[in-house]
Amino acid sequence: KMSVPDYMQCAEDHQTLLVVVQPVGIVPEESFFRIYKRISAVSQVNVRDSQRVLYIRYRHHYPPENNEWGDFQTHRKVVGLITITDCSSAKEWPQTFEKFHVQKEMYGSTLYDSRLFVFGLQGEIAEQPRTDVAFYPSYDECDTVEKRIEDFIESLFIVLESKRLDRATDKSGDKIPLLCVPFEKKDFVGLDTDSRHYKKRCQGRMRKHVGDLCLQAGMLQDSLVHYHMAVELLRSVNDFLWLGAALEGLCSASVIYHYPGGTGGKVGPRRAQGGSLSAEAGNRHRPGAQEVLIDPGALTSNGINADTSAEIGRAKNCLSPEDIIEKYKEAISYYGKYKNAGVIELEACVKAVRVLAIQKRSMEASEFLQNAVYINLRQLSEEEKIQRYSILSELYERIGFHRKSAFFKRIAAMQCAAPSIPEPGWRACYKLLLETLPGYSLSLDPQDFSKGTHRGWAAVQMRLLHELVYASRRMGNPALCVRHLSFLLQTMLDFLSDQEKKDVTQSLESYTAKCPGTMEVITLPDGLKLPPVPFTKLPIVKSVKLLNLPASLRPHKMKSLLGQNVSTKSPFIYSPIIAHSRGEERSKKIDFQWVQGDVCEVQLMVYNPMPFELRVENMGLLTTGVEFESLPAALSLPAESGLYPVTLVGVPQTTGQITVNGYHTSVFGVFSDCLLDNLPGVKTNGCTVEVIPALPRLQISTSLPRSAHTLQPSSGDEISTNVSVQLYNGETQQLIIKLENIGTEPLEKLEVTAKTVNTKEKLYGDFLSWNLEDTLCQFPLKPGKIATFTVNIKVKLDFSCQENLLQDLSDDGISVSGLPLSSPFRQVVKPRVETKPLNPQESSKVGDFSHVKVRE
Repeated sequence: KMSVPDYMQCAEDHQTLLVVVQPVGIVPEESFFRIYKRISAVSQVNVRDSQRVLYIRYRHHYPPENNEWGDFQTHRKVVGLITITDCSSAKEWPQTFEKFHVQKEMYGSTLYDSRLFVFGLQGEIAEQPRTDVAFYPSYDECDTVEKRIEDFIESLFIVLESKRLDRATDKSGDKIPLLCVPFEKKDFVGLDTDSRHYKKRCQGRMRKHVGDLCLQAGMLQDSLVHYHMAVELLRSVNDFLWLGAALEGLCSASVIYHYPGGTGGKVGPRRAQGGSLSAEAGNRHRPGAQEVLIDPGALTSNGINADTSAEIGRAKNCLSPEDIIEKYKEAISYYGKYKNAGVIELEACVKAVRVLAIQKRSMEASEFLQNAVYINLRQLSEEEKIQRYSILSELYERIGFHRKSAFFKRIAAMQCAAPSIPEPGWRACYKLLLETLPGYSLSLDPQDFSKGTHRGWAAVQMRLLHELVYASRRMGNPALCVRHLSFLLQTMLDFLSDQEKKDVTQSLESYTAKCPGTMEVITLPDGLKLPPVPFTKLPIVKSVKLLNLPASLRPHKMKSLLGQNVSTKSPFIYSPIIAHSRGEERSKKIDFQWVQGDVCEVQLMVYNPMPFELRVENMGLLTTGVEFESLPAALSLPAESGLYPVTLVGVPQTTGQITVNGYHTSVFGVFSDCLLDNLPGVKTNGCTVEVIPALPRLQISTSLPRSAHTLQPSSGDEISTNVSVQLYNGETQQLIIKLENIGTEPLEKLEVTAKTVNTKEKLYGDFLSWNLEDTLCQFPLKPGKIATFTVNIKVKLDFSCQENLLQDLSDDGISVSGLPLSSPFRQVVKPRVETKPLNPQESSKVGDFSHVKVRE
């Protein structure tokens, strides 16, 4: 029973000669594979004086029991042996040569020829001319290796050709031997060898065998003829196992004709080593050609009889692409009758799938693969199971069954860490699990999950992510655990149950206690990069709003400064297109300013989707454009809270345009940078605001008591306070106003104006008067300094014809509304000219400040 399947088998392997390359004695693994790579590069050789091409298949390990099936299919027969050995002294040579002979005996019954490559031996022994041994001083000084291999392959061809001619010649009267597979030998003991049935069986099997030899010898047309004859003979005697082999040979030869590039996924067309494609192979590129293609070597005296070659053309014997699959099905059905032919059946399924993949017949290919899955082989080792499932995965991938491919690759990954393995291969398991991600529509980039609807089966994806976490932990890589758990929580949050949310977050917190989550890209050994996973859903942000400064801190431009720029206005040109675009820009533009050095606020409306209280330990703003000191906040959001306002603050350190790009958080030990561009459906009133230079701050107090109620609502651009005083007609009282600079910038200008609000028209005359000379002497007012000035209030009333005036006065009195300084105790300061004196007349022209308002 053949025990080890070759999952890489493809139809074109039927035309190859199998050569095994093995070390003898102790050979460094690196040195062996250096030479093996050079040897295996000589895989196609033109036959001298012929247009035929020989194809060689090299293996560095081949089970001897598989070699016993060489008569059944000759490409399974080891016909060449190349051994590589180290030998540094003449004393070691006899023992080394003896080991070479022992190695030959392992495959002795099938070998055509063998070679021994000796490295390191020099002297008399190395100088003796030998055909079967090649001596080289070292692994670096061996330029003729490739030439030696070509000569070796020519010697294989000579033996192959002699066997082909010997068995193809019809020797009348000679008894044709019965070729058998190993398990058949006991079944034919005692059979009547003279019966017609037995002779047909012998003839059919030999015809099939000759077809194999012709195919290996580069005689495609002859092989087709022999396979057809074998099929007819074997079908007549119901020799199903060998009939299946003849049908498979017919399929292989037809595949080689129709698909000269090969079906095994090799790169580029199959070309002869050191020469061009033969005329025959060149014509194979035209599968629809109807002319008879004749190998020149087939009509020589060294070929088989010319009658079969000339009369039966390849076009007649070659199967069509559709017939190839039908014959594969028939052959596999025959193999299925024999439990000891499981490996042959499995490999035939794999070959048919590779052909169907080229024909883009995916559904039929999946049927062959499904059959291959259930073929019962011996008890496989864990390594063999991994190889089997990996190849099944690769084949499903080739026919476009991505999810099925991922399924088998995941089984292979689990097999790497099977309990029966003494040292589980967690790294191999992790690597295979990563390869399954595309099949389950899963990528490790969180941005792929924020662009639209969820793709794939969430339950399977969550299971796979849990397996990645577990494999990462067993590999001893906590950073990978944190990254995969973070990805699971971020992307699968909508599919997790309440209990699963608690379990995942508890696991995450236990991992981050040892290795906090960061925003760094993790690069795996194979070069794969795992992008960071920001927690944009913990909490979920619904809106972002930049807040204006408090009314008392808002900057206002001085009108006198604006007046100087009137002449710089540009001419007005109307364009509806420009107007439209400008309108959009204005809608995005924030119409207030922030001030350097002052605390600025951004309000976020957030939502906690978790079924438990969410603690955000560190939340602050991410900005660009201006140096900005973010003052982080700690939050505690109730379970599944509604929209909850959160105000984040910071201080701009320089001036210019500042853009709020997002925010950073620390949740469950994972640090996240969440950009607004990656948050779907977030409402914002604009994220860019101008930061102007630091301005003076002024605190004002008065000698009069504050009024109990507001006499006039203040406009949005002004800060007002109300003081109350009761006076008799003709009485005068002083209002002392104290000015204290509580900022960091000096106050350089002071302008005081008065406005009388007289709605009842009962007052006349100048009620307020002041003198700023003494006050202005204290300017510029430095930080921390206090200046005062006095306002005289004098009441003049006309009582004529006003019967209810006294009653009105007793109701309202006279109040001073507002204070005579800049609103909101700030001013836009022009660069001060040190040489220019400041006097009351000039200061009154500098700017527009808040007004002292008098209301009756």
